[in-house]
Amino acid sequence: MSWIKNFFLYLSENQMLNKGAKRWGLKLGAQSVVAGTNIPEMIESIKKLNQHGISCTIDNLGEFVFEKEEATQAKEEIIRVIEAIHEHEVDAHISLKPTQLGLDIDYDFCLANLKEIMEKAKSYDIFVNMDMEDYDHLQPSFDLLDELAKEYDNIGTVIQAYFFESVDNVQTYKDYRLRLVKGAYKEPETVAYQDKKDIDANFLKLIEYHLLSGKFTSIATHDHHVIDYVKKFVKENNIPNDKFEFQMLYGFRKDLQIELAKEGYNFCTYVPFGEDWYGYFMRRLAERPQNLNLVAKQVFNKKTNTILGVAAGAFLLGRLTKKRNKNKED
Repeated sequence: MSWIKNFFLYLSENQMLNKGAKRWGLKLGAQSVVAGTNIPEMIESIKKLNQHGISCTIDNLGEFVFEKEEATQAKEEIIRVIEAIHEHEVDAHISLKPTQLGLDIDYDFCLANLKEIMEKAKSYDIFVNMDMEDYDHLQPSFDLLDELAKEYDNIGTVIQAYFFESVDNVQTYKDYRLRLVKGAYKEPETVAYQDKKDIDANFLKLIEYHLLSGKFTSIATHDHHVIDYVKKFVKENNIPNDKFEFQMLYGFRKDLQIELAKEGYNFCTYVPFGEDWYGYFMRRLAERPQNLNLVAKQVFNKKTNTILGVAAGAFLLGRLTKKRNKNKED
């Protein structure tokens, strides 16, 4: 299935399709895994999840920004999200990506944007999680985290299990609240494991270490085998439920999310929203083959071939975009 992963990762980086996706709205089934394009829609989605005892982390979609104006707009939108969390008293916190806030433009500019967000979040006692992106941005993002942690204690980050250095990272940041994930970007074999078995084994190693030695642990997975393993591990090691939570993405395995919350486990749903949904959606499809099936059940009828259906949708979006651009030129 590696060709499927590579295919969707290729689509996720296609700027023409990304621009077209913004124009054409939440197509290709993304409406089932993205909680709307604006704050009111997103807040309503969170209220419904909160009713099931599920907390949320909110991602204002966007990344790899190269214009200061766009980064500033993203910062202002995230601040509005923080204000909305406070105003509506929902159980939620923030996840953000440094590249959306200007990391590729200027380090100090990005740091200044992050500090504004952190200050607003701190004033409302809202936690902020710094997402990690591709390997080229890994160390600069850790540098930002180190700088922000000098002033703010309401910040955590993500460790990606497919990186060779992730074991060192989880030890370095064991005193932080960490979200542990397998990883969703296409990385070279010089820095990351390529085989699923190696990634899974390292993922469990990180989980065990941080549960035993670290602060609060967010275990982000849709894999019920991993979930069952964690349930057994925390029981055998007398780890209380208030030391960890399970996390899943909005729109995926909804019944299992509710079931875990009912069982008494802390549960948090990763809630993405906004117009810049395309890259996020394609990476979720690339992340693991099962995600294709999860989306297909909600988007396509039973006779539709999942892979061909999504691929055809992506192709159609590209064709529509080309046609619109051609009409403009004519």
